[in-house]
Amino acid sequence: TYSKEVLGKPGNTVSAVLINAGQANAATGSLGWQDAIDSAAELSKCLGIPADEALLQSTGVIGQRIKVEDMFGAIPKVVEDLSDTDAAAKDCATAITTTDLVYKSTAIQVEIDGRVVTLGGMCKGSGMIHPNMATMLGVVTCDVDIDNKLWQNMLKEATDESFNQISVDGDTSTNDTVVALASGKAGNSKIADETSSEAKLLQRALTALCQGLCKMIAWDGEGANVLMEVIVEGADSREDARKIARSISSSSLAKSAIFGQDPNWGRIACAAGYAGPKFDVNSLDIALGETKLMEKGQPLPFDAEAASAYLKAQIDVRGVVQIHVKVGDRLRCWV
Repeated sequence: TYSKEVLGKPGNTVSAVLINAGQANAATGSLGWQDAIDSAAELSKCLGIPADEALLQSTGVIGQRIKVEDMFGAIPKVVEDLSDTDAAAKDCATAITTTDLVYKSTAIQVEIDGRVVTLGGMCKGSGMIHPNMATMLGVVTCDVDIDNKLWQNMLKEATDESFNQISVDGDTSTNDTVVALASGKAGNSKIADETSSEAKLLQRALTALCQGLCKMIAWDGEGANVLMEVIVEGADSREDARKIARSISSSSLAKSAIFGQDPNWGRIACAAGYAGPKFDVNSLDIALGETKLMEKGQPLPFDAEAASAYLKAQIDVRGVVQIHVKVGDRLRCWV
C-alpha cells in the first residue's frame, strides 16, 4: 500500500527498494503504516535521496510489524555495503528469503542500439503462491534508457506471462510485488516506440528474465518435487488459454496424479472443462510429455507404464513434467 502511494505520485522517480523479511507488516493498522513511513525515511536519509523515491517490500508473518529499531540499525550498514558484485547479489537474494530453500536470482544481457543492456532480477517465494503472485516479492533492475509508460507496459506483459502464471498451493496472501527499475545508464537512444525492434527485443528479454525467476519459485514450492508445466493451445483467446492453464495447474487432483506417477488424463480433462471457457470437446487433445493420451476428444491407447516411468524419471531428478492441452493462442502455467 505504501509503495502504491509512492508510485501514484505524478512524475515521481524511484531510486531504491527496501526489503525486510520476517514481518509482513500487513494488517498492522496505523502503527504499521507509520513503520513503513519511518523505514522509507531512514533509507532515504542514508542514501541522500527524497523520501518518496524509496519503495518498500515486506514478507513474513501477517500481523507482525516491522522491527523498526533493528531496521534503523541495519540500514546504514546496508547502504555502506552496497556493491554490484555477484557475491553481493547472492547475499541480497538470500537475505529476503523466508521459507524458501534456495535464493533466486538471474540476469540477461542484450545489445540495443550498439550498447550492452543488462537486466538483473531476484525474487522470493515458496508457499502461499497462486496467480496473481501472492507472498512473492520480485525486483528487476535494468540500465536501459526507456520511456516510463512503455517500461510499465512491458513489465505488465512480462508478469502476465510469468509471475501471474504460477501456482504452488492455491493460496494467495497479502504481500505481493514486482518492481522494475530502469536507470537509463546503458547509453542507448531512448526507447519510446513499442513497435520498434529495440522495444520488442527488450520485451523478450524482460519476459524471459521473469519466466526464469517464476520457474525458480515453482520449483522451490513448499513440498514440491517436480515442476509441472501446462501448455494450452487452440483457445479462442489468450485469456481463455490463461484460464484453462491456471485451472489445470491449480487442480489438486491433477497435481496428486503427477506426484503419484499416475497418468490419469481424466483429471486434466476435468480441470480444463470446469475452467470456464467453452471449447469443442471433439477438438480436445491431451499429452503427457511425448505420450498422447487423447486426440480430437477420443481416448487413445497408450503405454501406461511408460507414461508412469516418464513421471517418475522427472520426479527423481526434480525435472519438468509437461502437460499439453490443445482445445489458437498458446499459454503456459507452472506449478
